[in-house]
Amino acid sequence: MYSYIKGELAEINTDHIVIDVNGIGYMIYISSQALDYLPAIGETIKVHTYLYMREDAMILYGFLTKDELEIFKLLITVSGIGPKGGLAILSTLSADDLRFAVLSGDSKAIAKAPGVGSKTAQRVIIDLKDKLSLEDAFEKKLEHENEKINIASNSQVKNDAVMALNALGYSSSESLKAVSKVEITEEMDVEDVLKAALKHMSIF
Repeated sequence: MYSYIKGELAEINTDHIVIDVNGIGYMIYISSQALDYLPAIGETIKVHTYLYMREDAMILYGFLTKDELEIFKLLITVSGIGPKGGLAILSTLSADDLRFAVLSGDSKAIAKAPGVGSKTAQRVIIDLKDKLSLEDAFEKKLEHENEKINIASNSQVKNDAVMALNALGYSSSESLKAVSKVEITEEMDVEDVLKAALKHMSIF
């Protein structure tokens, strides 16, 4: 029903966030690991979602990458692992670490997740081992490491652009909103981001 939800990050809580999309607030449960990579409140965020439906509720689970969502979908195919259990495991292990734990048979690492015992952890390994490959695990790990480097670089450029706008006399909130609307690419430097952000300021 929902592939992803993109909007303004309105709230950050211990186990869920709220994204405002044209005045509608979507409550989305996320892993505790994802909390470390969230933008500031008021910025735009895109979350890949999984809609869990039962008789008395419709619950959205969100992931910052498609890869994490796919791993979550694999986890909930395991008997005894529901959406809450899947999210608990991904709060303890990243998608990359979970792949290596499954492929190496490290049930103790998986069992560290809240509510996941040793028997369930063993079942995760048995059910998912044939669905994962070591080659793919290494490729994904390298890909994600490169993404983290790019994210860190973009964050620095973004912060510098916000500070530059502050120096020009704009408020922090105005500066943050303008910069958050800029689609920052690897090739852009602070000056490029600043020029693009100025186009979003109300006086232009």
